[in-house]
Amino acid sequence: MASGVGIIVFIGAIFVLSGLKVLNEYERGVVFRLGRLTPYRGPGVIFVIPVLERMARIDLRTVTLDIPPQDVITKDNVTVKVSAVLYFRVVDPSRAVTEVANYLFATMQLAQTTLRSVGGQTELDELLSQRDKLNARIQEIVDAQTEPWGVKVTLVELKNIDLPQDMQRAIAAQAEAERERRAKVIAAEGEFQASQRLADAAEIMSKSPITLQLRYLQTLKEIATENNSTTVFPMPIDLFEPFRAFTKLAEGRDDKPKT
Repeated sequence: MASGVGIIVFIGAIFVLSGLKVLNEYERGVVFRLGRLTPYRGPGVIFVIPVLERMARIDLRTVTLDIPPQDVITKDNVTVKVSAVLYFRVVDPSRAVTEVANYLFATMQLAQTTLRSVGGQTELDELLSQRDKLNARIQEIVDAQTEPWGVKVTLVELKNIDLPQDMQRAIAAQAEAERERRAKVIAAEGEFQASQRLADAAEIMSKSPITLQLRYLQTLKEIATENNSTTVFPMPIDLFEPFRAFTKLAEGRDDKPKT
Protein backbone atom coordinates (compact mmCIF):
# COMPACT_ATOMS: atom_id res chain seq x y z
CA MET A 1 0.00 0.00 0.00
CA ALA A 2 2.79 2.38 0.94
CA SER A 3 4.59 1.57 -2.27
CA GLY A 4 1.45 2.41 -4.25
CA VAL A 5 1.13 5.79 -2.55
CA GLY A 6 4.78 6.48 -3.19
CA ILE A 7 4.34 5.72 -6.87
CA ILE A 8 1.35 8.05 -7.06
CA VAL A 9 3.27 10.84 -5.32
CA PHE A 10 6.21 10.30 -7.64
CA ILE A 11 4.00 10.47 -10.71
CA GLY A 12 2.25 13.57 -9.35
CA ALA A 13 5.60 15.26 -8.72
CA ILE A 14 6.73 14.49 -12.26
CA PHE A 15 3.41 15.82 -13.56
CA VAL A 16 3.79 19.09 -11.64
CA LEU A 17 7.43 19.57 -12.51
CA SER A 18 6.83 18.90 -16.19
CA GLY A 19 4.25 21.69 -16.23
CA LEU A 20 6.48 24.32 -14.67
CA LYS A 21 7.97 26.79 -17.13
CA VAL A 22 10.35 29.68 -16.50
CA LEU A 23 10.02 32.73 -18.73
CA ASN A 24 12.64 35.45 -18.84
CA GLU A 25 11.77 39.11 -18.37
CA TYR A 26 11.72 39.65 -22.15
CA GLU A 27 9.62 36.54 -22.89
CA ARG A 28 5.93 35.81 -22.85
CA GLY A 29 4.14 32.48 -23.12
CA VAL A 30 1.16 32.14 -25.46
CA VAL A 31 -0.80 29.14 -24.14
CA PHE A 32 -3.39 27.07 -26.00
CA ARG A 33 -5.73 24.90 -23.90
CA LEU A 34 -7.21 22.12 -25.99
CA GLY A 35 -6.58 24.33 -29.03
CA ARG A 36 -8.22 27.43 -27.53
CA LEU A 37 -6.18 30.59 -26.97
CA THR A 38 -5.80 31.76 -23.38
CA PRO A 39 -4.29 35.06 -22.14
CA TYR A 40 -0.51 35.04 -22.52
CA ARG A 41 1.53 34.50 -19.38
CA GLY A 42 4.84 35.58 -17.91
CA PRO A 43 7.43 36.54 -17.09
CA GLY A 44 8.60 34.30 -14.26
CA VAL A 45 7.43 30.84 -13.30
CA ILE A 46 4.19 29.67 -14.89
CA PHE A 47 2.38 26.36 -14.92
CA VAL A 48 1.25 24.70 -18.12
CA ILE A 49 -1.06 21.71 -17.71
CA PRO A 50 0.65 18.81 -19.44
CA VAL A 51 -1.20 17.24 -22.36
CA LEU A 52 -4.07 19.74 -22.09
CA GLU A 53 -2.07 22.92 -22.72
CA ARG A 54 0.63 23.88 -25.22
CA MET A 55 2.85 26.96 -24.94
CA ALA A 56 4.70 29.05 -27.51
CA ARG A 57 7.52 31.35 -26.36
CA ILE A 58 7.56 34.86 -27.84
CA ASP A 59 10.56 37.17 -27.55
CA LEU A 60 9.62 40.82 -26.93
CA ARG A 61 13.08 42.25 -27.58
CA THR A 62 13.81 44.37 -30.65
CA VAL A 63 14.73 42.19 -33.62
CA THR A 64 17.18 43.34 -36.29
CA LEU A 65 16.47 42.17 -39.83
CA ASP A 66 19.18 42.62 -42.42
CA ILE A 67 17.41 43.07 -45.76
CA PRO A 68 19.68 41.69 -48.51
CA PRO A 69 20.45 43.80 -51.60
CA GLN A 70 17.40 44.18 -53.83
CA ASP A 71 17.43 44.94 -57.55
CA VAL A 72 15.49 48.19 -57.86
CA ILE A 73 14.56 49.99 -61.09
CA THR A 74 14.06 53.64 -60.21
CA LYS A 75 11.45 55.93 -61.67
CA ASP A 76 13.97 57.27 -64.20
CA ASN A 77 14.87 53.70 -65.32
CA VAL A 78 18.19 53.25 -63.51
CA THR A 79 18.94 49.80 -62.08
CA VAL A 80 20.53 49.86 -58.62
CA LYS A 81 21.02 47.45 -55.74
CA VAL A 82 19.62 48.69 -52.43
CA SER A 83 20.07 47.07 -49.03
CA ALA A 84 18.56 48.11 -45.72
CA VAL A 85 18.16 47.17 -42.08
CA LEU A 86 14.83 46.94 -40.24
CA TYR A 87 14.17 47.04 -36.49
CA PHE A 88 10.91 45.72 -35.02
CA ARG A 89 9.51 44.10 -31.91
CA VAL A 90 6.43 42.15 -30.88
CA VAL A 91 3.91 44.20 -28.90
CA ASP A 92 1.06 41.65 -28.83
CA PRO A 93 2.31 38.05 -28.39
CA SER A 94 -1.11 36.51 -28.91
CA ARG A 95 -1.65 38.09 -32.32
CA ALA A 96 1.96 37.33 -33.34
CA VAL A 97 1.14 33.64 -32.93
CA THR A 98 -2.47 33.47 -34.15
CA GLU A 99 -2.54 36.03 -37.02
CA VAL A 100 0.52 34.89 -38.99
CA ALA A 101 2.31 31.57 -39.31
CA ASN A 102 5.85 32.99 -38.97
CA TYR A 103 6.03 36.68 -38.16
CA LEU A 104 9.81 36.83 -38.70
CA PHE A 105 9.64 35.43 -42.23
CA ALA A 106 6.52 37.43 -43.06
CA THR A 107 8.07 40.71 -41.91
CA MET A 108 11.24 40.01 -43.90
CA GLN A 109 9.33 39.32 -47.12
CA LEU A 110 7.13 42.37 -46.64
CA ALA A 111 10.17 44.60 -46.05
CA GLN A 112 11.87 43.35 -49.23
CA THR A 113 8.76 43.92 -51.32
CA THR A 114 8.20 47.38 -49.87
CA LEU A 115 11.83 48.35 -50.49
CA ARG A 116 11.55 47.43 -54.17
CA SER A 117 8.17 49.15 -54.50
CA VAL A 118 9.23 52.44 -52.88
CA GLY A 119 12.50 52.45 -54.80
CA GLY A 120 10.63 51.98 -58.07
CA GLN A 121 8.52 55.07 -57.34
CA THR A 122 11.60 57.24 -56.65
CA GLU A 123 14.07 58.91 -58.98
CA LEU A 124 17.77 58.25 -58.56
CA ASP A 125 18.61 61.74 -57.29
CA GLU A 126 15.92 61.48 -54.62
CA LEU A 127 17.10 57.99 -53.68
CA LEU A 128 20.63 59.29 -53.11
CA SER A 129 19.86 62.60 -51.43
CA GLN A 130 16.63 62.02 -49.46
CA ARG A 131 17.27 58.82 -47.53
CA ASP A 132 15.50 60.05 -44.41
CA LYS A 133 12.31 60.59 -46.39
CA LEU A 134 12.52 57.11 -47.94
CA ASN A 135 13.28 55.51 -44.56
CA ALA A 136 10.17 57.10 -43.07
CA ARG A 137 8.02 56.05 -46.02
CA ILE A 138 9.17 52.42 -45.89
CA GLN A 139 8.70 52.29 -42.11
CA GLU A 140 5.18 53.69 -42.39
CA ILE A 141 4.15 51.16 -45.03
CA VAL A 142 5.66 48.12 -43.30
CA ASP A 143 4.34 49.17 -39.88
CA ALA A 144 0.82 49.56 -41.24
CA GLN A 145 0.95 46.06 -42.74
CA THR A 146 2.41 44.36 -39.66
CA GLU A 147 0.17 46.08 -37.10
CA PRO A 148 -2.54 43.35 -37.36
CA TRP A 149 0.17 40.78 -36.53
CA GLY A 150 1.04 42.51 -33.24
CA VAL A 151 4.39 43.66 -34.64
CA LYS A 152 5.69 47.24 -34.31
CA VAL A 153 8.32 48.49 -36.76
CA THR A 154 10.50 51.02 -34.93
CA LEU A 155 13.12 51.95 -37.52
CA VAL A 156 14.16 51.41 -41.13
CA GLU A 157 17.53 52.54 -42.49
CA LEU A 158 18.90 52.24 -46.01
CA LYS A 159 22.41 50.78 -45.82
CA ASN A 160 24.00 50.69 -49.27
CA ILE A 161 23.04 51.88 -52.74
CA ASP A 162 25.23 50.25 -55.36
CA LEU A 163 25.28 52.06 -58.71
CA PRO A 164 26.51 50.68 -62.06
CA GLN A 165 30.03 51.73 -63.06
CA ASP A 166 28.86 53.87 -65.98
CA MET A 167 26.41 55.69 -63.72
CA GLN A 168 29.15 56.32 -61.16
CA ARG A 169 31.34 57.87 -63.87
CA ALA A 170 28.44 60.02 -65.08
CA ILE A 171 27.73 61.28 -61.56
CA ALA A 172 31.43 62.04 -61.01
CA ALA A 173 31.56 64.00 -64.28
CA GLN A 174 28.42 65.90 -63.30
CA ALA A 175 29.89 66.77 -59.91
CA GLU A 176 33.13 67.97 -61.50
CA ALA A 177 31.24 70.14 -63.98
CA GLU A 178 29.19 71.59 -61.13
CA ARG A 179 32.36 72.48 -59.20
CA GLU A 180 33.84 74.17 -62.28
CA ARG A 181 30.63 76.14 -62.80
CA ARG A 182 30.68 77.35 -59.21
CA ALA A 183 34.35 78.35 -59.50
CA LYS A 184 33.65 80.38 -62.64
CA VAL A 185 30.62 82.04 -61.07
CA ILE A 186 32.62 82.95 -57.97
CA ALA A 187 35.45 84.37 -60.10
CA ALA A 188 33.01 86.38 -62.20
CA GLU A 189 31.30 87.67 -59.08
CA GLY A 190 34.67 88.75 -57.73
CA GLU A 191 35.53 90.62 -60.93
CA PHE A 192 32.15 92.33 -60.87
CA GLN A 193 32.59 93.46 -57.28
CA ALA A 194 36.13 94.66 -58.00
CA SER A 195 34.95 96.70 -61.01
CA GLN A 196 32.23 98.26 -58.86
CA ARG A 197 34.80 99.27 -56.25
CA LEU A 198 37.09 100.72 -58.93
CA ALA A 199 34.22 102.71 -60.39
CA ASP A 200 33.38 104.06 -56.93
CA ALA A 201 37.03 104.99 -56.36
CA ALA A 202 37.25 106.74 -59.74
CA GLU A 203 34.16 108.75 -58.96
CA ILE A 204 35.58 109.85 -55.61
CA MET A 205 38.90 110.83 -57.21
CA SER A 206 37.12 112.85 -59.91
CA LYS A 207 35.36 114.88 -57.23
CA SER A 208 38.52 115.42 -55.16
CA PRO A 209 41.70 115.56 -57.30
CA ILE A 210 43.91 115.61 -54.21
CA THR A 211 43.03 111.97 -53.60
CA LEU A 212 44.78 111.02 -56.84
CA GLN A 213 47.95 112.69 -55.58
CA LEU A 214 47.66 110.86 -52.26
CA ARG A 215 47.19 107.58 -54.08
CA TYR A 216 50.27 108.31 -56.17
CA LEU A 217 52.34 108.92 -53.04
CA GLN A 218 51.06 105.69 -51.53
CA THR A 219 52.08 103.80 -54.67
CA LEU A 220 55.60 105.32 -54.53
CA LYS A 221 55.86 104.19 -50.93
CA GLU A 222 54.90 100.63 -51.82
CA ILE A 223 57.41 100.53 -54.69
CA ALA A 224 60.18 101.86 -52.47
CA THR A 225 59.43 99.20 -49.87
CA GLU A 226 59.42 96.29 -52.32
CA ASN A 227 62.34 97.32 -54.56
CA ASN A 228 64.64 100.15 -53.47
CA SER A 229 66.51 100.26 -56.81
CA THR A 230 63.43 101.37 -58.75
CA THR A 231 62.41 105.01 -59.01
CA VAL A 232 59.27 106.18 -60.77
CA PHE A 233 58.72 109.71 -62.04
CA PRO A 234 55.19 110.58 -63.12
CA MET A 235 54.76 112.26 -66.48
CA PRO A 236 51.49 114.16 -66.76
CA ILE A 237 49.76 113.53 -70.06
CA ASP A 238 49.13 117.26 -70.43
CA LEU A 239 52.83 117.77 -71.18
CA PHE A 240 52.49 115.77 -74.37
CA GLU A 241 49.63 117.83 -75.78
CA PRO A 242 51.90 120.46 -77.51
CA PHE A 243 53.88 117.73 -79.19
CA ARG A 244 50.71 116.05 -80.43
CA ALA A 245 49.42 119.36 -81.80
CA PHE A 246 52.75 120.01 -83.54
CA THR A 247 52.66 116.54 -85.08
CA LYS A 248 49.16 117.10 -86.47
CA LEU A 249 50.22 120.45 -87.90
CA ALA A 250 53.22 118.92 -89.60
CA GLU A 251 51.10 116.15 -91.08
CA GLY A 252 48.69 118.79 -92.42
CA ARG A 253 51.46 120.64 -94.22
CA ASP A 254 52.78 117.51 -95.79
CA ASP A 255 49.34 116.72 -97.21
CA LYS A 256 49.04 120.06 -99.08
CA PRO A 257 49.64 119.79 -102.88
CA LYS A 258 52.85 121.39 -104.19
CA THR A 259 52.59 124.07 -106.91
